[in-house]
Amino acid sequence: MAINVLAVHRDTVGTEQAAGNSLAAAYSVAVLCWLLSAGVYIAAKWVSPEMPPWALCFWRVLIAWAILLPIVHRHFREMVALVRARALELLFIGGMGLAICQGMIFVGLEYADATTAGIIIALIPIITMILARFMLAEPMGSWQVIGSILAFLGIVVIIVKGSPAALMHLDLNPGELWIVAGAFCFSFYTVLLRRAKFGVDRLSLLVLLLGAAVITALPFYLFELASDERSTLNASGLIALAYVAIPGGALMYYLFNWSIEALGAARAGVLLYIQTIFIAVLAYLILGERLQRYHLEGAALVIAGLLLIILLKPKATAETAKA
Repeated sequence: MAINVLAVHRDTVGTEQAAGNSLAAAYSVAVLCWLLSAGVYIAAKWVSPEMPPWALCFWRVLIAWAILLPIVHRHFREMVALVRARALELLFIGGMGLAICQGMIFVGLEYADATTAGIIIALIPIITMILARFMLAEPMGSWQVIGSILAFLGIVVIIVKGSPAALMHLDLNPGELWIVAGAFCFSFYTVLLRRAKFGVDRLSLLVLLLGAAVITALPFYLFELASDERSTLNASGLIALAYVAIPGGALMYYLFNWSIEALGAARAGVLLYIQTIFIAVLAYLILGERLQRYHLEGAALVIAGLLLIILLKPKATAETAKA
């Protein structure tokens, strides 16, 4: 009897240790994923004087798609069936989230600094929550409303650089407005993806959406080739493209998919906020950007809003998350 109890105890301890190690590995992978994603903003900003934004966007999604495609070969039959049944829906959602969104952000990085972009991108979960309230009827409590308003005010502070006079005279940085638009596009993509419920393997769906992004980005890229004088074949452009397409593209997408499977979408998604910190640190180390007072003031409002939204969830949301 004592031996049996000891054996069960050992199995339990071993299981708990294995689960703990697995959870730690999953969080490590998720953090690495957001570090790689942060590097995309740094690379895009670094190469912006030499490489047009839509070229970077097109080649990023094309190369990432080509790398990930062989990995999902076992699911080709289901993927083909889904394309035949819902091609336009896939094209619209994938084009919106993985092409239009990225293209807007890359355009914005031609004028705005990467640090500002990182703080604005932290708005994505908040915008998603607001859109989900209206499009999916998901619950949104009073604290979430207050938190959303605070976060929005934080972004306004950053866009006007702490000067209300800039807002009065509409003296705004167009790059920051492009990045805000990109954040809205990605949030819209997230809500549409939730509503669509395509019902295929997660990584296979990602490959299909990347294919849709390639098709969507192509006309923007071709127009850019005809109208932009910058070369996309110089050394800096190739280095940046290699990064955003492989470690910052295919590998990052794969790791994020893996982290969702291991942690669940809610816990994996919350780690998005780490990306903002990584962007600020990398922008300081690589690009020489420095945090300004308005960055800190705006970030403080955004963080306050996020804390209200995350820590004071409506009961219905908490119950749904547990389910």
